[in-house]
Amino acid sequence: MKAVKGKYYFGGIHPRGMKELSANAALDVLSVDEVAISTHQSAGKPAITVVKAGQSVKCGELIAQADGDISSNVFASISGTVKEIKDVDGEEHIFITSDKSDATKFLPPLTDPDADEIRQRIKDCGIVGLGGAGFPTAVKVSTDKPVDTLIVNGAECEPYLTCDYRLMIEKTEEIAKGARYIAKALGVKKIIIGIESNKPDAVRAFEAFEDIQPVILRKQYPAGGEKQIIYTTTGRRLGIKKLPADVGVIVQNVGTCFAVYEAIENGKPLIERALTVSGKAVKEPKNLWVKVGTPVRDIVEYCGGESLTPKKVVTGGPMTGNAVASYDVYTRKTTSGVLLLSEKEAAAEQPTPCINCGKCADVCPMHLMPMNTAFYSAAGDFESAEKYGNATSCIECGACEYVCPAKRPLIQAIRKTKAELKKKDNKPVEVHDVAGKTLEEIDGKPVEEAAPENLKPEKEENNG
Repeated sequence: MKAVKGKYYFGGIHPRGMKELSANAALDVLSVDEVAISTHQSAGKPAITVVKAGQSVKCGELIAQADGDISSNVFASISGTVKEIKDVDGEEHIFITSDKSDATKFLPPLTDPDADEIRQRIKDCGIVGLGGAGFPTAVKVSTDKPVDTLIVNGAECEPYLTCDYRLMIEKTEEIAKGARYIAKALGVKKIIIGIESNKPDAVRAFEAFEDIQPVILRKQYPAGGEKQIIYTTTGRRLGIKKLPADVGVIVQNVGTCFAVYEAIENGKPLIERALTVSGKAVKEPKNLWVKVGTPVRDIVEYCGGESLTPKKVVTGGPMTGNAVASYDVYTRKTTSGVLLLSEKEAAAEQPTPCINCGKCADVCPMHLMPMNTAFYSAAGDFESAEKYGNATSCIECGACEYVCPAKRPLIQAIRKTKAELKKKDNKPVEVHDVAGKTLEEIDGKPVEEAAPENLKPEKEENNG
């Protein structure tokens, strides 16, 4: 089906893509001797461990059972022996040492499954959204609201990341099949895939299918935001506090579609994913198939190690990822990248007081007022931070921090506000932030190193 152009949305930024570092690197397979798999692999509750130290497990075997609907099953990503189960940075991790046998324990493949069978298989295989949020896919495809369209998110608008791009051109047919299974589970016929204009070969690849409509998205961050891609591909506006199903659509990442294909046709749980290793401080940028729980140290070593001392190491993308203090961390289902950023790539300027320029509001794709959230958050008035900044509607894309001339940690203020409001409502708090400076520290107290949301490409280019 011939591609069509998507609509323009308000706000957003045009950072330098840096895709050229890894875009031509075909997906390679990384083998590891040991993994450390967190039991908290999705939004919601951690899974409950069902194995013991010393137990032999096969690749694909259940090692932690989902605790309720908003949780996901966790599986051994290699075959071997459970070495130990211990807490790492506040989360339970299951360490498995490889026996080199590559023995597997997958589910039986499904042939022509109906909607109920597809939904159950997605749940059984622990599939979550691979675009970053990690929301259990089984919940999204089980909506009771009338839905008529599936949107496949192939935007990959984060700078540096190219793993979804490689997936789209190397596994086109498999992604299409996975999308069809998801559409069948939802009971919809219309499938749209949104792809940024800087990936023309991926657009051409999906034009081969008569039942999938490619939509070319303007190169603009965050083109892959859920609300943004819904509008640009369908023209439907998703209001604040609303879910995609409220406007008749469901959005799934291309990686999620591929995982669904593997679960249905191969019986394979979500035990590995495509991941980009990039940045000017790594010797060999690559795109890799990486087992869940792979040590970041092993990933960096496989890519030749450091070409120079990185200023920052980030898991995920530079706009929404997390900076890590060392390589002794482990990948998750949602880890899309490992970036070794040089001093020029990773801006860490000292923040200064707000100059009231309003640029953060000008680029906010959600039409919010980040400066208001920051002001009231610093004062400890979180109700006003929500009232005048609407912090809970923030998608944490980082566009506001990117343009802030004062280098304010606006996303940290927003996350802090969200966390405090959750605590007040007696809801569990999940704040995945990194050591950075608070607004209180900036305005008159010692300042620590900048948070990862302050990462800036070398220069900004307007790609229209």
